[in-house]
Amino acid sequence: MSDLNTHCVIAGGGPAGMMCGYLLARAGIDVWVLEKHGDFLRDFRGDTVHPSTLRILDELGLLEAFLKRPHQKVTELVAEFGKDAYKVADFARLPPPADFIALMPQWDFLDFLCEEARKFPTFHIAMDAQVTELLSRRGRIAGVRVKTPDGTGDLLARLVIGADGRHSTVRAKARLKVRELGAPFDVLWLRLPVEPDDPQHPVFRFVAGSLFVMLYRGSYWQCAMVIPKGGFAEIKAQGLSGFQARLRTAAGFARDRAEAIKSFDDVKLLTVAIDRLQSWARRGLLCIGDAAHAMSPVGGVGINLAIQDAVATANILSPVLAKKAPSLRRLRRVQRRRAFPAHIVQRVQVFVQDNILAPTMRNKTTPKAPLLLELVNRWDWIRQWPARLLGIGIRPEHVRSPAVRREPRPGDSAPT
Repeated sequence: MSDLNTHCVIAGGGPAGMMCGYLLARAGIDVWVLEKHGDFLRDFRGDTVHPSTLRILDELGLLEAFLKRPHQKVTELVAEFGKDAYKVADFARLPPPADFIALMPQWDFLDFLCEEARKFPTFHIAMDAQVTELLSRRGRIAGVRVKTPDGTGDLLARLVIGADGRHSTVRAKARLKVRELGAPFDVLWLRLPVEPDDPQHPVFRFVAGSLFVMLYRGSYWQCAMVIPKGGFAEIKAQGLSGFQARLRTAAGFARDRAEAIKSFDDVKLLTVAIDRLQSWARRGLLCIGDAAHAMSPVGGVGINLAIQDAVATANILSPVLAKKAPSLRRLRRVQRRRAFPAHIVQRVQVFVQDNILAPTMRNKTTPKAPLLLELVNRWDWIRQWPARLLGIGIRPEHVRSPAVRREPRPGDSAPT
């Protein structure tokens, strides 16, 4: 790989990195996105696109094209305690066109953003490109060292953005201090078959010793089983038949499909962590998304907070980045803008995991529904508020960065 120069280099081609790359290129800034994998095809990544993100896509004029991709629309959430079902949130009461959650595999979402971003001549993406080192000049981060199948090279930039997730290489190399908030549970992801009479909305089942989440994906159910932290080894020790018995207890109407899990190779472990950086930035470098604040799966809001970070980053940095390197003071404006909503969401997630999930996993009997949930289920109009909090969130962002003319480049195509 030959050495290159650019305005901005983004480590990580996830939701934060791809959206940030799209928005910066849209504003005429030369940007490189570096994705360490050869494609976006990682299963069991978050795939809930909330109304806040749908609004951003609508402001960008991309929503209609986005919704042409295969997806499922979710207008309400249902929680089950034993045999009793409770309606939790009604997204149909939110303002259109963002009055639902779109369930779309994350690789399709990222492919879509990549295809749209490549219509800008200032957008570049390198797959199989792993950031291995940060380059420093006179106390300032000035670029990255990149390892690719063709060799190693340096990419110099006015700004490096770390969007490489909760196990961020960028934040580790920058020696940014991380505050661990802890999580008493992990998640097992698996798939179960769909049958014709199944409901087509997400199901959250609270049963003795576990929470079981089922996301309808058209041809299958994508399922998440919440287990105590580090508990997967014990589950494996009980054997596949023991796990299938646990699955039959948790899966409700899908209990007779537990045998679809043929081995533990069909089960993927997500080790849950909640943490955040004390400082998101140093001179020449900024972290956003999970690299700045790793989120729990509670609420499925991780993608959408990452998108909001990307929008705020583009809004704040675009006016100066095409001309010069942004000052540390300007980089810290991104943290001041986005830290508050991230902290509030993490506090809610910690409250839920400590007061609902942890007691559920300790109980040997199915827990009762909280009184608040019974009230929400009883009155339809109340369900707009959980939908608003979950779907739109705190301090939603709006696109302000100006757009340059979009022109497809001959021969351009999105990576597969």
